[in-house]
Amino acid sequence: MELDVEVHPATADRFEAVGAILAPKSADGRACWCLSYRLPNAEFREMHGPAALARLRRFADEGTPPGVVATVDGEPAGWCSVAPRTSHHRLTHSRTIPVVDDVPVWSIVCIVVRPQFRRQGMARRLLEGAIDYARAAGAPMLEAYPVDPEGARVSPALAYVGTTGLFASVGFERIVATDSKSAGLQRWLMRRELP
Repeated sequence: MELDVEVHPATADRFEAVGAILAPKSADGRACWCLSYRLPNAEFREMHGPAALARLRRFADEGTPPGVVATVDGEPAGWCSVAPRTSHHRLTHSRTIPVVDDVPVWSIVCIVVRPQFRRQGMARRLLEGAIDYARAAGAPMLEAYPVDPEGARVSPALAYVGTTGLFASVGFERIVATDSKSAGLQRWLMRRELP
């Protein structure tokens, strides 16, 4: 049976769902909250719990939702971080993920699917929603930095960057191998034009 999935930009009124997806299992546990690429390291290290979620929400409050959120029958199911590359401090200053030209790309840096919704096509649905959102916002091109698992299985804990096969399935093409690795695997810069 196919899931009844809705994917929408993570506007401020949808941040309860974003929090349900990104929160660590324990209230005092550390979590990235999709801020590690967006903030300078010193600021990122200071962010915990509700303060981190509030900081992520601030992007939506300022007018550019920082990603898309998927729900299934109203239940939070998945998250995809997608926003202008220029809004990601670490990407702007990266030594391992190159800037290949001056196109004002948007970047996908994270995909999170809650365990009960995995292995049901949710990551692909999130990417389709991210493409729709970026196109509607006027982005000319999307960029992502997935791993090439070379036939190996990627741990769910390290799969947040996605795989080259997943991105290829929604029209992304490999542009250049980066010097970045995730889970010890090569990351590729992949792109998709948004006509």
